Amino acid sequence: MSIDYTALKSQPRLLLEATLKPLQGERFQATGFADLGAALYTLPDGTKKLLVESAQSVANRLEMAIWDESNDDWIDDLNGLPYVRIDCGHLGVTNTVNEFHRLNSPYLWKGDDNERAASFRKDFCARIGIPVPKSKSKKGKADNGDSASSAKGILNRKKLTDAIFWYDPCSLIHGVFLEKLDGRLRVTRALSGFVEATNVNCAESGGVKVDKVLPSPKTMGLKADDGFGNVPFHRSEFVAEKIVAFFNLDLDLIRSYGLPETAERLLVVLSLLKIRRFLNRGLRLRAACDLEAGGITTTKPEKDFSVPTEEVCQVESKALIKKCLEEGLFSPKVVISEFKFKAKDIKIDIKTISAQPDISDARKKDKLTSLNKSILTIKSSLVEEIGYEYLADVLGEELFKGNQEAKTIFADLLEAQLNSDDEKTEENSAAD
Repeated sequence: MSIDYTALKSQPRLLLEATLKPLQGERFQATGFADLGAALYTLPDGTKKLLVESAQSVANRLEMAIWDESNDDWIDDLNGLPYVRIDCGHLGVTNTVNEFHRLNSPYLWKGDDNERAASFRKDFCARIGIPVPKSKSKKGKADNGDSASSAKGILNRKKLTDAIFWYDPCSLIHGVFLEKLDGRLRVTRALSGFVEATNVNCAESGGVKVDKVLPSPKTMGLKADDGFGNVPFHRSEFVAEKIVAFFNLDLDLIRSYGLPETAERLLVVLSLLKIRRFLNRGLRLRAACDLEAGGITTTKPEKDFSVPTEEVCQVESKALIKKCLEEGLFSPKVVISEFKFKAKDIKIDIKTISAQPDISDARKKDKLTSLNKSILTIKSSLVEEIGYEYLADVLGEELFKGNQEAKTIFADLLEAQLNSDDEKTEENSAAD
């Protein structure tokens, strides 16, 4: 089976629907919203409807449908499809597929300058035709007096979409807002979807979380809020006459990018592959919402477009990736950037700790840790060496070895100081 691109030619949208049903039984659990619960609504004719999965949730699931989490890379046959991998040092490694803002990830555009980050920023901005944003001073202003949205004149959208396709084609499918560069650099989502149910009724049930040790924690002066005791709970599930997943691929938007035909076709096929894999493998939406798909139909264009199978989409994607590489349309390799954030000296008032810290001769010699009256200073170089997340454990044991009470107080003081520093940073940023 081949893909009939001619059926999509000049069509503004590709609209698809897939019927779903619970994998077992009849009940399913819908998505819920804080302070709202399930999204139940009634049509003017009295039909009861339910939002099973929101557009934002389906977008996230479609985005990850072709990602192999076990290998932290694309699924088989998509090797060669570019994205940006970001080395965050001891914090780990992330990438523009997993990052919530894709190419606008703060780990790409914030942090201290380093060779790999500077190289990426310079090349990306050069491709768009804008200056690289300057780092900010302590007062929250750019070093040259300009803001991040200071690019003069009309921006070239073609350069923007070409640059995005070069580094991460999937950002053109799922959208990206590069507000860290310029508030006008926005590409909306081309692929969207949602799941809703029709003629629904609520199936109320419940249960009890059983504590075999302390069924009644009050007898020990403990609270259920802390996780102790038997706790009854309520659960709302639903039954429905029909559940349907809807998908919308904006073909006009993809054409508006002005990409060569090979690139356009790749974006279409990747979108179809995401839909197929979501329906075939991604419908366990929650523990109590495990669905399976029936048939998938095309509602637009009116001329029947047969949705290719997952296998056909993978084969076609592999061929188009190869062609895009041959035509020099995107990066021949995964681009590596690096996020570094220079640590600062930490000063903690430890007067509430009865024990005196035991600062080793080596630390004193290197001046990495010092004590002036009750103020303990931890030098930035030591913070970078140990890492923020390990400071409390490592230094607590080193300074107050064997004294659990002192180590606990030290950990609390350190956390309070770090949170205080974060709040000051946010206040400075808010002043921009």
